Amino acid sequence: MFRSTHSHHPVTRLAASAAMLLLLTTAAIAQTKKVEPAPAVDLNEVIISAPKLSKSLLEAPLSATVTTGKTIQDAGMTTVKDAALYAPNTFFTEFSARKLSNPRFRGIGGSPNNPGVTTCMDGVPQFNGNSSSITLLDVEQIDFIRGPQSTLFGRNTAGGLINITSRRPRMNGWEGELQSTIGNYNLQDYRARVSGALIDDVLGFSFMGGYNQRDGYTKNTVNGQPIDDRGAWFGKTQFLWTPDKRLEVRLIIAGEKARDGDYGLNDLAALRNSPRRSARDFTGFTRRDVLMPTLQLTWHGDSFDFTSTTGLVWWQTQDVTDLDYSTFTAGGGGTTFLQRTNKERQTTWTQEFRFSNPKNVPVTICDSAFFTWQAGAFFFEQTYQQNTLQNRDAIPFFGIPANITTTSAELRDLGMGLYAQSTLTLWNKLDITAGLRWDYEHKHGNLNTTRTPVVPFLLPLIDAASSTSRSFSQVTPQAAISYRFTPGLMAYFGFAGGYKAGGFNTASIGGRTNYNEERSWNYELGFKGRALKDKLGFQFALFYSDWKNLQLNTPSATSPAQYDIVNAGNAASKGIELSLNYQATSSWTLFGSAGLQTARFLNGATDNNPFLGPFGTQVGIGGKKIPYTPDYTAAVGTQYAWELGGGYSLYARGDVQFFGGFNYDSLNGAAQDAYTLANFRIGVRNQSWYLEGFANNAFNTKYVPIAIPFPNLAASGYIGESGAPVTFGVRSGIKF
Repeated sequence: MFRSTHSHHPVTRLAASAAMLLLLTTAAIAQTKKVEPAPAVDLNEVIISAPKLSKSLLEAPLSATVTTGKTIQDAGMTTVKDAALYAPNTFFTEFSARKLSNPRFRGIGGSPNNPGVTTCMDGVPQFNGNSSSITLLDVEQIDFIRGPQSTLFGRNTAGGLINITSRRPRMNGWEGELQSTIGNYNLQDYRARVSGALIDDVLGFSFMGGYNQRDGYTKNTVNGQPIDDRGAWFGKTQFLWTPDKRLEVRLIIAGEKARDGDYGLNDLAALRNSPRRSARDFTGFTRRDVLMPTLQLTWHGDSFDFTSTTGLVWWQTQDVTDLDYSTFTAGGGGTTFLQRTNKERQTTWTQEFRFSNPKNVPVTICDSAFFTWQAGAFFFEQTYQQNTLQNRDAIPFFGIPANITTTSAELRDLGMGLYAQSTLTLWNKLDITAGLRWDYEHKHGNLNTTRTPVVPFLLPLIDAASSTSRSFSQVTPQAAISYRFTPGLMAYFGFAGGYKAGGFNTASIGGRTNYNEERSWNYELGFKGRALKDKLGFQFALFYSDWKNLQLNTPSATSPAQYDIVNAGNAASKGIELSLNYQATSSWTLFGSAGLQTARFLNGATDNNPFLGPFGTQVGIGGKKIPYTPDYTAAVGTQYAWELGGGYSLYARGDVQFFGGFNYDSLNGAAQDAYTLANFRIGVRNQSWYLEGFANNAFNTKYVPIAIPFPNLAASGYIGESGAPVTFGVRSGIKF
């Protein structure tokens, strides 16, 4: 096995580091208390919005992490991955090019085209990873819910849900804010926000937008220039119309235009020796444009509430890259040996109609029993297009001419879902929840793959075209029972089904054109509550997931850059999760989380082995670990503010993340050992402005968070990207 030799941190060091941080902070606070005793405080109630009928996080029978807008602001978070800091058993695989973001909860993930964890933005699901992670703007909160959410949110939430809610516009008066961030690697980030009432209490408006850029972290050793630079414009506009107390109409329009550099990829062994270095005779680029208008309508009736959510998600991407990620030239002529151009485009229309009991007004059965309910229908239409062009140089030594491989795919997906869920509450202590969903989809694909001339070199013979259609349907149940022993302690047990529809791969190759459904069952036992006079909030969960026909993203036999979805077989995941939030005083907060998990393929599971020949060979992977599933994840942090007088305060924040070792592929042929990342910031603020300094990955940990098999072209058999280095800078803002 090819394994990392950098940043090896055993569990004992994890515990020692966390304990040291907590002890040092506690000591500092204790000294402060001697001077001026802190007033009695308790935790602010956190409302989780993902169950659609919002309720307190500490009363919801599920394992979840809520990152509030205040936390996003305090920690300087700009991406969904940043906001997942305190979500245990959560891992994101992201390339330096921002177009690809693949979350994995408890070992369950997927491909960009068929994710297992769906990101939902203001009620609109993102069915592709290319649009699921855009710059965070005007965000009220982000919910990370682990475990299947298929009953309420549909077929692509087999592993969980990321639910993003935007901040509402002001309905009285006006406010504004200007922000700027400057740092190393020529980091520049400028943002502006304005929000106010166009008509008091009737029509509100908000806009937030900006621009950011940075130089690449990976250096091209041929010309000394950065490879993976970034730059983007982004914005979000909202209108909120409330003509009376019963009706609310909200229009949200978000968009982003990203112009990024090439992938920072290099041979894995070379990256271990020289992080963030690559030799290229050609530097490409990646581009992404995203536009997402959303219309929400809510009507509050006497007997029921009605919500309509209409969403349109449009995006397109283009990337051009030196596919051999080196300066290799087959004929010595100085041209790029392999070059790939990839263009993708997708348009998704979604419509949801939902009915529920009036907000905060359950249906009363008797003095000791009442229930809440919701039911709805969901419809969508999606079209996806991909065109790739791969140029390969001639190989004179073998008498093989240059050739061109092209693929084109046009996919259309029509679907609908019907769902219902209800919770019965008895004696204000016992909750019994049950839900059911029916999904139906019809998919059609036109696929074409050609190679000219048809001369293989470590690649299969291909010249195929197909037009195919398939339909899928599934009924997914969910149930939970919870009991409140005291107002500060609740226990729950739940089970839920997960479902991912089958579909088509974008390259037409015999035996790999289609893939089938994936199904899963998740069982969860948890405890939640408050302690220490409501200063401490805690969550604890045990889980077991069993899934059939797992959809595995695996290298294609047609191209070193193409991936196919295949049904590998059965797998299982089990583990524990713990989250803590301690509000010691009104000025001091401690927070932490930890997760342990084991996710493995079961006997009979198989995958293609690209190392055994040009066509690959099916091999057993039963007992192997599922890729990108760290043995453990943990995070601990603290924030404290000192009042300086005159309306000024000094504040400091520190976060430390711990990741256990994980494998890069189903063969478990290469892996990343455990590593630790630390982030710190300190600043001063008053009511109208703030100024702070920050350092991320403060100790410059060297690690490779993502790598892929690349036999015959990479010396080690794998290529990867180095993790971000230490970055530091200054952020400032003014409010008016």
